[in-house]
Amino acid sequence: MLVSSKIFRSRWSALFWSGGILWTAYDVASSAPHHHATAAPDNSVAADDTGATDATGEAISRADLQALANAMPAN
Repeated sequence: MLVSSKIFRSRWSALFWSGGILWTAYDVASSAPHHHATAAPDNSVAADDTGATDATGEAISRADLQALANAMPAN
């Protein structure tokens, strides 16, 4: 017999258990990153002027951005 089946012998134990499950679900869901819609980047500004770097620390060039755009599937 499972130990967890003893939880539901008491209504109060079941209530506290379910409250813990709901609290955990809320805590996990509220800590997720929020994805807000952002404005499209201004392509008239050169990427080299922004000081943006990639994961290795190298400066991002307009050619890099164009190669990435060409590699992505069109919607």
